[in-house]
Amino acid sequence: MGSTRVRIAIDAMGGDHAPGEIVAGALRAKEELGVEILLVGDPQQIEAALPPKTNLAQVEIVPAEEAIAMDEEPLNAVRRKRKASINVAMDLVKQQKADAVFSAGHSGAAMASALLRLGRLPGIDRPAIGTVFPTIVAGKPVLVLDVGANVDCRPKFLEQFAVMGSAYSQYVLGTNEPKVGLLNIGEEDSKGNDAAVRAHQLLRENSQINFIGNAEGRDVLSGHFDVIVCDGFVGNVLLKFAEAVGEVILQILREELPQGLHGQIGSAFLKPNLKRVKQRMDHAEHGGALLLGVAGVCFIGHGSSQAPSIFNAIRMAKEAVDNQVLQRIQSQYILERESG
Repeated sequence: MGSTRVRIAIDAMGGDHAPGEIVAGALRAKEELGVEILLVGDPQQIEAALPPKTNLAQVEIVPAEEAIAMDEEPLNAVRRKRKASINVAMDLVKQQKADAVFSAGHSGAAMASALLRLGRLPGIDRPAIGTVFPTIVAGKPVLVLDVGANVDCRPKFLEQFAVMGSAYSQYVLGTNEPKVGLLNIGEEDSKGNDAAVRAHQLLRENSQINFIGNAEGRDVLSGHFDVIVCDGFVGNVLLKFAEAVGEVILQILREELPQGLHGQIGSAFLKPNLKRVKQRMDHAEHGGALLLGVAGVCFIGHGSSQAPSIFNAIRMAKEAVDNQVLQRIQSQYILERESG
């Protein structure tokens, strides 16, 4: 690509706060992380979102004629709007003009565009969206996948999610021998429906992962697991519920701690602690979810993402590229097929 620096294609038109917050987060990443940023979208809107006195010669803008709205059917929109910003961004990765892509726009459109333009990794039947949750153990996150790409999953898909998730946990999150769990309604091997029982057997027999058994709902945030696999229906419900619980807890703290004179005094002293609590619970600290299983590094952000989330998503994308996550996942499956 003519550069040793990681190049990230950013869908500048995707998200509730596009392009302003997208551009702000991307410029911060360019400054602090040393990455090259390709801002994809309407040049006029992107330029209007740049800070005053920005040297346009140092900002790479890739024109895109259209954007995909949140209320559009994703697959049809991706096929119909060939010059949409998410498609142009994906094409930059396909053409090896960028190392990774990020979008906070329509997640279904991002996934559809990735599948149509980048394709799946060899040996992977279905991609999975993996997102990082905080746990009760400080500095020890848990990766949960799938959280929305596949409503229904065969046991084989869950096994593939576990292998991909283990690689990501090890090489990007820095976990030594990630402990893998299968989200289920009980700890016993025989718990759950037929698909869960068969998935448990596949995971137990797979020598590439450190499978330690079923994980119940109460175990997700316990810190006992590093990777938890489930189908996208359950995973998406879990994700939305966890985000809501985090927001409720933070709101309760804001409302209740300052109550009364003692509370007001105590709140002043506790302000640094509360800031750390927010950092541990806030999804913005991780920025987005990685679409594992496609032939390119693709991060999907929350539609409500603002500049800090954008920055952190770009940081994680850079780490995924630097640690060659795609190549490591592919080598896992090559070894699996050879040993089989």
